[in-house]
Amino acid sequence: MIQLTGKPIAITGASSGIGAATAFACAAAGMPVAIGARRLDRLTEIADKIRAGGGRVIVVQCDVSKPEDCQRLVDETIRAFGSIYAVYANAGYGVEAAVHAMSEEHVREMFETNFFGTLNTIRPALAAMLKNPGENGRNKGHVLICSSCLAKMTIPYYGVYSATKAAQNHIGRAMRLELQPLGVQVSTIHPIGTKTEFFDSVQNRSKVSQLIQHTPDRFMQTGDFVAACTVRCLKRPRPEVWTGFRGKFVLFGMSVTTLFPRLGDLTVKGMVNRRLSQKPVTPPS
Repeated sequence: MIQLTGKPIAITGASSGIGAATAFACAAAGMPVAIGARRLDRLTEIADKIRAGGGRVIVVQCDVSKPEDCQRLVDETIRAFGSIYAVYANAGYGVEAAVHAMSEEHVREMFETNFFGTLNTIRPALAAMLKNPGENGRNKGHVLICSSCLAKMTIPYYGVYSATKAAQNHIGRAMRLELQPLGVQVSTIHPIGTKTEFFDSVQNRSKVSQLIQHTPDRFMQTGDFVAACTVRCLKRPRPEVWTGFRGKFVLFGMSVTTLFPRLGDLTVKGMVNRRLSQKPVTPPS
């Protein structure tokens, strides 16, 4: 098991949800934490709570679509804590919309944040990790990518979002094999439904939001639960994190539908029928 005390981590999208919960969990595990996001006021509130609990933290305003912001996040982490051991590319957002109804601008915008933002976050952190001495050439660092259960199978009206998550999953799997011989671990995190601001953001960004309204509670988890699973992965690295029994159940179901695509289509077809048969739920203004 890897001892995390004193090992710095930088986390993007840390102003709320899974990112904020992971910041608290990592700080509680003894890791100095650099938290990055666009909302400086929210970051400051989170940092104050971490310090109140005895943790070490710095705040860096960061838009992951800008490579220079991600470079600054890494530089500030190293300046404050002496090195960087882990990075969590967590920033991202979703929209509920049919693929054909999304403009090219909106599709590209989502990829800029969810996918290219991940690369922007990882690249400068990885350059620094590879210089770490590690332990006998091992455990130089750990790259974490917040993908999604939808990386394995898409659902209607989340096609573009699912594509960004699948892209994250694919680069994570490739990088894992590329970087393990160099002493760096890579893990992809695959939350199922989470009770965080993510769903609120989806509703605010979507012209019509129906599927969110009908997500079964049994497939909802808290950001704290996902964060705890992530910290366990930092202690005992593994390729993919599927959060708890329910997460593994979702993975099993998606594996079956991958083997039998027609079964998968029949399973999710009901979502389309329900969405089309109901009156639109207008997102809050």
